[in-house]
Amino acid sequence: MRTVNLLISQLRWFVGWEVGMAALVWLLIPLVAAIGAGLWGSWANRTRKARSDGPELDGYARFREAMEKPHSRT
Repeated sequence: MRTVNLLISQLRWFVGWEVGMAALVWLLIPLVAAIGAGLWGSWANRTRKARSDGPELDGYARFREAMEKPHSRT
């Protein structure tokens, strides 16, 4: 961020606005992070609407059946 502050301070036609511009740049960081988090969350959740819990529950049922089988010692 130091380079951003240096770039903003180089803009001579914004004399007096350096502090305000630097504050706006720092406020953009959480805004971009929140937008990115929202996009990632919607992307990560995209397949959950298409399928139900059926495959997971079927797998759990197979696991329970395998655990309930008697083990034979050889």
